[in-house]
Amino acid sequence: MAKSAIPRGKYFLRDLHQEIDLYDRKLAYLNKYMHFATQAARQEAAKRLLAKRASLEATARELAASGVEYREEELPRSFRPRDVRELIPEEYATS
Repeated sequence: MAKSAIPRGKYFLRDLHQEIDLYDRKLAYLNKYMHFATQAARQEAAKRLLAKRASLEATARELAASGVEYREEELPRSFRPRDVRELIPEEYATS
């Protein structure tokens, strides 16, 4: 029986981006709200999440580099370029 090919289309990339965004939110929740007995336990939990996220990120970046199309608004928050308005404090904004 032949092995089925790994999906490599734009919809697969979109799903990867959604999954990466989910891991970003899980990491944020872990750092802000979850309670651990020790700091080492917190770091171990974060390390496990980061390991899972890293493989997804590598695949997503590989697909994007190979020319699979994607929409900028579907990128995970961690992949988006920071908005210039975030970099300028409101007190210095002229408009």
